[in-house]
Amino acid sequence: MQNNYLPRSVAIIPDGNRRWAKSHKLQLMRGYDIGINKAISVSLWLNKLGIKELSIWALSTENVKNRSKDELKLLYSLYKRTSTDPKVISKFNKNNAKVVLVGDLKILPADVRRDLRSLEKATSKNNDLRINLMIGYGGQEELVHAVKRLLADRIKRRIKTINESIFRTYLRSACLIDPDLIIRTSGEMRLSGFLPWQSAYSELYFVNKYWPDFNEKDLKEAIEEYSRRSRRYGK
Repeated sequence: MQNNYLPRSVAIIPDGNRRWAKSHKLQLMRGYDIGINKAISVSLWLNKLGIKELSIWALSTENVKNRSKDELKLLYSLYKRTSTDPKVISKFNKNNAKVVLVGDLKILPADVRRDLRSLEKATSKNNDLRINLMIGYGGQEELVHAVKRLLADRIKRRIKTINESIFRTYLRSACLIDPDLIIRTSGEMRLSGFLPWQSAYSELYFVNKYWPDFNEKDLKEAIEEYSRRSRRYGK
């Protein structure tokens, strides 16, 4: 695969953990556990290919609002365990991969925020691959939040002009590179509000597999398909 045809930034909607567990007659925790480990593996596969940035949607604002307390408790326990696991931290550091948290972290329990922040801090000096962990993130919420902040600054006369470049700086995801390629697993063919601002010219690739079944061959096929596409950016 030629480097000049590789995406610089890949974003992933890792869908299908619950359905995978149900189809295999396994407990929900098993599906989520494998899903989290798969996300770590995929990040390292991308790093091996020389891709510089991964944005992965771990938990949406809608998930926090609509999932049961028991399911959220399960997810939070897995996030805490993973983010404080010395083996996970060592793996990221060995591969020079940095984890950056993106989202409304205030909607997460304080202990979960603390442990996620510790992972972010432990990997902060790495610079080969940036992993944007989209957690407590929702596209609609992000836009509303950005508008509120922008209007507040406008009223205080901190800004004189509003344009696309200025608006972008108010997004929770302002630090992201616009994803060249967005991959969604499970066969669902929609973005569900993921990165509405940055996805305007992203190439979309849908995989008819649940996330736990997604493998390195699937990832390479997605990137090879991306390399064959002609990106026109409205021209």
